[in-house]
Amino acid sequence: MVDSRALVETGSGQRLINRLCKHWAHKLEVDADSGHVVFPGGECWMTASDSQLRVDLQAEDAEQLERLKGVVASHLERMAGKEPVSVVWQ
Repeated sequence: MVDSRALVETGSGQRLINRLCKHWAHKLEVDADSGHVVFPGGECWMTASDSQLRVDLQAEDAEQLERLKGVVASHLERMAGKEPVSVVWQ
């Protein structure tokens, strides 16, 4: 297993988690209360504070991790709407 984390500066972290979980619940296993999403080949955990959204990813291999990073980042940017967000993976 491989993993990665992103800290996204935003005051709307919980709103983003709710929107993403609602969106992904149509196709994936989602626990909106804990911000946990199970993707094919990996998992995502999201937690929010007053000023940040933390996203932790774990995948079966490096290729799956890169795919998940792209999926999560693009969806975060789309769900944020007019609020500019920068997703930088560590």
